[in-house]
Amino acid sequence: MNSVPISKLAALVAALLALALAAAGLVLVLADVATTSTEPPFNEAQQIASPPVKAADQKRKGVPGKALATANRLYKTGRLADINCSPGELPAGSMIAYRRFLTRVTTCLNRAWGAQFRKAGMPFAKPRLRIITSKVKTPCGAWNAGADGVYCSTDRTMYLMISRDQLRNPFPLGITRLIAHEYGHHIQQISGIWNYYWLARAGASKSQRLKLSRQSELQAECFSSVFMSTMRDSPLVTAADWAYTVDWFRRNGAKGWPQNDHGKGPTQAAWMTRGFNRGAPGSCNTWAAASRNVN
Repeated sequence: MNSVPISKLAALVAALLALALAAAGLVLVLADVATTSTEPPFNEAQQIASPPVKAADQKRKGVPGKALATANRLYKTGRLADINCSPGELPAGSMIAYRRFLTRVTTCLNRAWGAQFRKAGMPFAKPRLRIITSKVKTPCGAWNAGADGVYCSTDRTMYLMISRDQLRNPFPLGITRLIAHEYGHHIQQISGIWNYYWLARAGASKSQRLKLSRQSELQAECFSSVFMSTMRDSPLVTAADWAYTVDWFRRNGAKGWPQNDHGKGPTQAAWMTRGFNRGAPGSCNTWAAASRNVN
């Protein structure tokens, strides 16, 4: 049997690997080269507790408290406080650095939103942060398939998962957007917006429940973008990386969900752009928006 020289075999393997990487659309990024990451922004899913009231009671009483969602005091607080957030570097392969980054971003969110609640004259409470490396069961139920982060209102905790792929090739902007989105659900919880959400869901049809879910998710994404705008043109939120992220959601944002409960890709991108450009919670009032804008 003829044998292949080791040098030629190695060259062949390298060539095949390069072709595989190209076919998959991956880009290897050198550490010191400024570029836009091609890794997709992380998926998320919300986990929320059962409604606090019985559906039968709501059918008798109607759906009170809609103003908590449509005219919340947060909407009149102006631009989100810029607290000069700078969570630092996120080198690949370091679990310690990853945990530190997540904790620092959460601290920034606490400071920014805490200041906003003070402007609104509303009580503020920080969420808990739990960093995990594998799926867990939360007080709100089983881990959502395909999710990298969830917020559970029962224990007011953000659960953020660090996978091996993310550890090897972190995308700091995408990670920050994910945390800020889950934090957005916490804002809905403590501001009373979710009180209306659950009351409205109690007697709603399936199509109505899907719309309510879209309003909740699109608002959380908009809240996330409002926070991201405070770091506009920083090393963390470059114009190129932000444009890439919005375009990724425009093309792929709806693909991970079997039902239209998060909004179509272009709709997600529109609310991201709106929140980022205006930088104020008042720009994120999905509850008073026309149906065509939360489709």
